[in-house]
Amino acid sequence: MSRIRLAAATSVTALSLGLSACMGGGDIPSASTPITQSEAQMGAKAHPQLLDEFGGAMSGSHAQYVAQVGKNIAVQSGLGNARESFTVSLLNSPVNNAFAIPGGYIYTTRQLVALMNNEAELAGVLGHEVGHVAARHSQRRQAAAQRNTLLGAAGAILSGLLLGNSGLGQQLGQAALQGSQLLTLKFSRSQELEADELGIRYLNQAGYDPRAMGTVLRSLALQNALDARVQGRDNARLPEWASTHPDPASRVQTALSKAQATGGAGGITNRDTFLSRIDGLTYGDDPSQGVVEGRQFIHPDLRLAFTAPQGFYMMNGTRAVSINGQSGQAQFTLAPYNNNLDSYVASVFAGLSKQQQVRPQSIQKTSVNGLPAAYGTARVNSNSGQVDVTVFAYEFSNDRAYHFLAITPAGRASTFNQMFSSMRRIDARTAANVIPRVIDVVTVQSGDTVKSLARRMAYSDSQVERFRVLNGLTSNENVRPGQKIKIVVRGR
Repeated sequence: MSRIRLAAATSVTALSLGLSACMGGGDIPSASTPITQSEAQMGAKAHPQLLDEFGGAMSGSHAQYVAQVGKNIAVQSGLGNARESFTVSLLNSPVNNAFAIPGGYIYTTRQLVALMNNEAELAGVLGHEVGHVAARHSQRRQAAAQRNTLLGAAGAILSGLLLGNSGLGQQLGQAALQGSQLLTLKFSRSQELEADELGIRYLNQAGYDPRAMGTVLRSLALQNALDARVQGRDNARLPEWASTHPDPASRVQTALSKAQATGGAGGITNRDTFLSRIDGLTYGDDPSQGVVEGRQFIHPDLRLAFTAPQGFYMMNGTRAVSINGQSGQAQFTLAPYNNNLDSYVASVFAGLSKQQQVRPQSIQKTSVNGLPAAYGTARVNSNSGQVDVTVFAYEFSNDRAYHFLAITPAGRASTFNQMFSSMRRIDARTAANVIPRVIDVVTVQSGDTVKSLARRMAYSDSQVERFRVLNGLTSNENVRPGQKIKIVVRGR
């Protein structure tokens, strides 16, 4: 949760990139039409807000390399002046995601780049997004649903929890998505298939191994499954509202088969070059955005920390932290504060729904670990039955307050009491001890094994599994001397 901003909602972590394998879907456009002035203006208007909402654009050698590969693959699209017309950004975000908007704006997160294992995979991901631009998918979707115009849903999302059509629990998840993220959600299946085929075509034309589309999908599917196990979720699929693209696991073999059919198998991958260029890339949460460590969230810049209940998992977003479990959901964020906690809590409730009035029975004042606090709970009707919505707010200064917004089945509001009471300030020493994780590219030495290398991973759990997924290794695949591999270590 970076520099938590006003009137903000969460960016859900672990978003799934779905580079669909083509299974048909009509003719693939030649995409020779240049990006129009109106498209360029549309993208330019949205670009700064997207950067802001996804942690900002990174700079330096890592970002320069990603932009170089992206522009080179964009040339294969046939769009006029493709190299000059495309803007490729590496986002400082700990989620696995990539997306594109009209006007030639292409984005990938550092977390997704860290999951890749060669330059062909990077080119494949960026090529898929170039395909969306070339095929004008955003424009087609907006024409079909004018209410979802570029950034047009931001106002509704920023108003908070939307109670209504598909059940309150689902709506909390939808409210957790940022306005600009909605621009990147839910291309149709045929559009995803079309972008996949274009991406594979671009790989082949550029001389890359087109199988990279399938291998990066496989890594992402394995990462989704690992995240589910580590977080204690009962399946490897993300909630529907947390997925920008369809599930990658179902498409790995189709992507590999489609690539094989191009006749380009055996093209370049540039593995060692890629690994050398991403060495030192931040992995996981950036301390400036707050860090999730197990059930604890700690923000060294804001000097605060809290602990999620047992059995719940947290996802750190650019604007909020979401807390998810079988018996409830919550998010931690902030709203404008005028030095009055009662009115703060009331204003959060007031912004929850345009369909029905949501008011707590009362607003209670208390103190939590020395912090002035106030809270209220409202019983609300939803399609799935009655639920309790709780707002629990804390004052950190005369002009700064934060709050939890939680939803539980009716009568279960106490589910989050332990979390509410865990909110605390942290001191300078604790804040200074929050050190980021980074990618460290090393060369396998004689005697090194998967197990011995995995022990160097900066995690206390699932070290071997994390190492294998990070390096695209199957369960029975070993390392060999001289091979470059990635490990995750603590930075300096």
